[in-house]
This record gives sequence, structure tokens and C-alpha cells, in this order.
Amino acid sequence: SPQQSMDVPSLRHRPVVVGGKPDSRGVVAACSYEARVFGIRSAMPCSQAWRLCPQTVFVPPRFEVYRDVSAQIRKVFRHYTPLIEPLSLDEAYLDLTECTQYGGSATLIARAIKRRIRQDTGLTASAGVSYNKFLAKVASDVDKPDGLTIIRPHQGEAFVASLPIGRFYGIGPVTEKKMRSLGIETGADLRRLSFSELEGYFGKSAGYFYNVARGQDERPVESSRERKSIGSETTFAEDLDEVPAMLEVLTGLAHSVAGHLQEHALRASTMTIKVKYSDFTQVTRSYSVVEGFEHADDMVVCLPWLLGRTDAAQRAVRLLGVSVSGLKPASPRRQLSLDL
Repeated sequence: SPQQSMDVPSLRHRPVVVGGKPDSRGVVAACSYEARVFGIRSAMPCSQAWRLCPQTVFVPPRFEVYRDVSAQIRKVFRHYTPLIEPLSLDEAYLDLTECTQYGGSATLIARAIKRRIRQDTGLTASAGVSYNKFLAKVASDVDKPDGLTIIRPHQGEAFVASLPIGRFYGIGPVTEKKMRSLGIETGADLRRLSFSELEGYFGKSAGYFYNVARGQDERPVESSRERKSIGSETTFAEDLDEVPAMLEVLTGLAHSVAGHLQEHALRASTMTIKVKYSDFTQVTRSYSVVEGFEHADDMVVCLPWLLGRTDAAQRAVRLLGVSVSGLKPASPRRQLSLDL
């Protein structure tokens, strides 16, 4: 959306939705901050977005442009550190521990990165600086679209204690609703629960919730070169029940994953989709090819077949994901043939 506004100045300061047409079954892939004021958000049906704000301008996604800009931004990142863990086309974790520029100050490096992104792409960027991934991610969301938030080690616990539970990275709308029903409104409330209580309520997520409630997160930044898989997923505020809308979301996720593959000159032998239903049960469906998956069109052609092997047409879906595994160096371009 910011990129679209930059290329088409008439769209600046207007509510803009990237996605399907308002009279289609499509969903919102992204939206401008002006649109968010009306309650529009990613993965919302475009028809609902139009009802919330009839003045919204709907534009189709331009994945090639997004990948090109993403590559420019990653080039800026690599000037400061090789330890980059992409989260999406426009977001990543950076480990700056070994960076000696600007005296090794992560805050000064973050400011420099923001300046370089603005100079090279014309886009603003928000940054979060902290001592672990969870706090850095939350900090990056504090002052969008052009902010810089620093959470120092002595501030971590107090910051998390006052943080509304809906602002926790890793807590989706359904989990937030469940937590609120248990009287958990802030990080301080979450911290009062013992590990066994959290495990009883949230199963495998208990360890993550227990640690981040205390400002702790020991996960390292994992660069794509070290990864065994690359993936992207999204949880919906409202369950999806239309297959075309699900395929549109999966297509966007596939483009994001393919962008990461191309950026790091990788291909993958296996593609997997994840489908989580409204009752929290989930399934995965995979497909492997000898030639490997490298480009988005190779992946997108498989999506209807993979989704068709799930119950998505009969059951509402709250999460969709696309991942690839079996990573190898990229090969010369080949056309994928799908024999099913």
C-alpha cells in the first residue's frame, strides 16, 4: 500500500486496499493506515471492507513490484549484518551483535537503516530495538509507520507487564478472546499464571507464553542459509468459509515464500500448506517435485489441488500457511509440470 501510494501520488492519504474487488469473494491483502482507521484489516473480506468505508480505493496486488522493493530493503540489511531472518516481504529480524558500525550501537544502526531505506526506496520503515526477538517485534509495532522504539534490558519486564494482551506477537484474535475470558488483560495478568495452568489452557504454546510474559525469549535469529524450511502464515480475525478467498490468501503467502527463495538463490523440493479450522484442529498437505519449487507460479499451480485435499470447502478456516522445505541452491529456470 505505501508502495502503491508512492507510485500513484493521487492515492496518498486515502483509504486504499490491496486485494480483490469490493464485489468479489477476495480478501484484503494489505491496507493503508487511512483505511485501518475504519476498522479495515488484512484477511478481511473485501466486501466487508467496502461496507466499512465505501470511499476505499481497491487496487490489485503487484507481487513482482513487492519482491523488487523487498530485495532492495534486504540489500540495506546486508550492509550491516548477514544474520537476517525474514518474517515477510517487508519485515525481518536482524542480529546486530557483531556489527561494529556506529560503535556497535543498535539504536544508531536502526536509524541508519531507516534512512537508507527512505533514500533507496522512498518508503518509511518502523524499527524496534531490544535484547530479544519478541520485544523487538512488539517494539517495531509501537510507532508505525515511521517510528523507532527501544526497549532496554532493565525495561523489558515492566514493558511487558503493562502491554495489552492483544498487542502480544504470537497471540491471535481467538487466543486473545480466550485469554480475556480467563481474566487475562495484560502481560502482568499472564505472568500470574503458573506454567502448569498455562499448559492446561494453551497446550504447546504454554512455554512461549510463560517466557514472554517475563520479557524472556531465547530464540536466535536464524538466517535463511541456516534454515531447513521457509514459511509464511496468517491467522484471520474472522474465519474464512469461501474457497476462492482461501486460495487468494494462499497465493499471497506463496508469493512471499517464493520471494525469500529467490532472494537467497534457493529452491525447495517440497511445498506444504497448513490449514487450521475454527475448532483449532489443523492439517497439513504436501507435494514434492524433483525439479523443485523456486518461483511463485510453480507453487500457485499446486494450491487448488492441495487445498482440495483438506476439508476447507466444508469447514470454516481460521489460519492458512504455506511453507517449503528441502532447501538447495537454485537451478536454471525450469517449467514445473504438475502430474496429479
